[in-house]
Amino acid sequence: MKTINQCLVLAVCAFGVAAFASHAAAGPTMSSGVGGIIMTPIGDTNTNGIPDRLKTCPVSGDKLGDDMGAPFVFSYKGQEVKLCCKSCKKDFDKNPDKYLKLIRAADAK
Repeated sequence: MKTINQCLVLAVCAFGVAAFASHAAAGPTMSSGVGGIIMTPIGDTNTNGIPDRLKTCPVSGDKLGDDMGAPFVFSYKGQEVKLCCKSCKKDFDKNPDKYLKLIRAADAK
């Protein structure tokens, strides 16, 4: 019985390590400097869309990556969208075409 439990614990640990490794390799990461821990910033996703080249949030006008930390990134109709924070998503959702025009105008430059 003890051997079965040990094997089960090892299998669960191996599965967890494999899942963590695949998640860490899936998107942009940053090293914390503490024991080489790799973390994915909150709100950062792999959008596989047209890149958003704006340096400011199209909703608030705040500089991206400033005091708010990593931008909130998502994909909308094939366009990557970067907002300064998750709270701006509600305003974006009210009139997305308005903000897409701003993003695409910056991309055209």
